[in-house]
Amino acid sequence: MPSIRVGCCLAALLAGPAVAAEPIVLEGGAYEVEVKLELPHLDEITGKKVARLCLTPEANGNNHGIAVLSDNNPLARCPVSNVHQDGNELTFDTACEGKNSAHASVRYLLAPTSFRGRNAMQMGGKNMTMTEVQSGCQRGRFSSQSWISLVLWVAAPPAPLKAGRKPAR
Repeated sequence: MPSIRVGCCLAALLAGPAVAAEPIVLEGGAYEVEVKLELPHLDEITGKKVARLCLTPEANGNNHGIAVLSDNNPLARCPVSNVHQDGNELTFDTACEGKNSAHASVRYLLAPTSFRGRNAMQMGGKNMTMTEVQSGCQRGRFSSQSWISLVLWVAAPPAPLKAGRKPAR
């Protein structure tokens, strides 16, 4: 039996040091993301929505533009930190500034043209964790011109029409 133990130890030593997996590069482009908000004990009343956004291909210290997408959520505008990618797993933290502010721990699994992940969020001063679940697929490419028009629309969406008025051309 000692020869089996010695053989196993030698095999482990000769295998070499463990090497971290190469990060998956998420292709940049237009993504369609299904978003669902999970609340403890309220599975029946939470809804789903689909968001469309442009993600960047940069890895290593970048969150690719992935963010909280649920409606009326302060974390959507807060900075990210502690970005770490190991292979296909991307993790980071999101935290708003100030006392008792909202914060989230984020974990995504990436593929070249898709991702899925969970944002475990606590709103400032609350004792409940909500989880935003996302699943996204690439639906096309973004040109710089289409990205500019998307940003302009988000910043200033078109005003609603009043009854009896025709849209300006």
